[in-house]
Amino acid sequence: MRAVFISIFILVTYAVRAQELFVVTEPASNVPAGSVGIKLGESLMKEQYKEGYNYHMMPEITWGVDKNLMLRVSGFISNRNSTSSELKTEGGSLYAKYRFLSTDDLHSHFRMAAFGRYSFNNADIHQEEIETMGHNSGFEFGMVATQLIQKVAISSSVSVEKALDNKPDYPFPDTQSDVAFNYTLSVGKLMYPKRYSDYKQTNINFMLEFMGQTLTENQRSFLDIVPSVQFILNSQARIDLAYKQELYSSMLRSAPNGFYLNLQYTFFSLRGNQKND
Repeated sequence: MRAVFISIFILVTYAVRAQELFVVTEPASNVPAGSVGIKLGESLMKEQYKEGYNYHMMPEITWGVDKNLMLRVSGFISNRNSTSSELKTEGGSLYAKYRFLSTDDLHSHFRMAAFGRYSFNNADIHQEEIETMGHNSGFEFGMVATQLIQKVAISSSVSVEKALDNKPDYPFPDTQSDVAFNYTLSVGKLMYPKRYSDYKQTNINFMLEFMGQTLTENQRSFLDIVPSVQFILNSQARIDLAYKQELYSSMLRSAPNGFYLNLQYTFFSLRGNQKND
């Protein structure tokens, strides 16, 4: 498995021309200072141990406080705890990212940032995987680094995630590991246009992202791959389409495979702030 992962990484990074805009992972760069982004994230995941799919909707608001700090508020809505197709609000999260390192050369730059998230959730705890974005109450702290060279973007992150009780009805099981180590790797390719004439041109990007987790107490782990296509319209609107496929898992996961659809729009305070630095 490790050899396959390394081979894919080398092949993709050798050939890509990309932007720092990923679908299911977060780069070290921030949204432009003074901007406000609104996003509707949706996922449809196939249940492994029963019939049907679970649907999650996650509305978000992101604020670029300045060039180094951004804040995000997210909500969690799903049909996971419903006996019908009824959607229920399950919780939300507060996310912050601070860029502490930025180096720029003529045709490249490097960014590093620290991030943290606190989430609360009232849904049932139904798997060993820890996921504070939509499933578990808890918190996450980590670091992310992003390298851009001649429009080639490679981003990787590591984090520690701690699960808490999903109050009021679902204490975290004593038999499960409540701490996990997360790791991600993301690469992308700009498919269109080959040359820019103005900022209103539609961009089409291809992304390939890897997400993994290891539970600290029992060393159970998983690794997912997420290919996606991304459309950027008028430099402000984004449409992301992605599919997540489990490559490997030794832990209980209720619905690891499925589709993502993200719709996002950014309101810039100044036209000159459109560059995401």
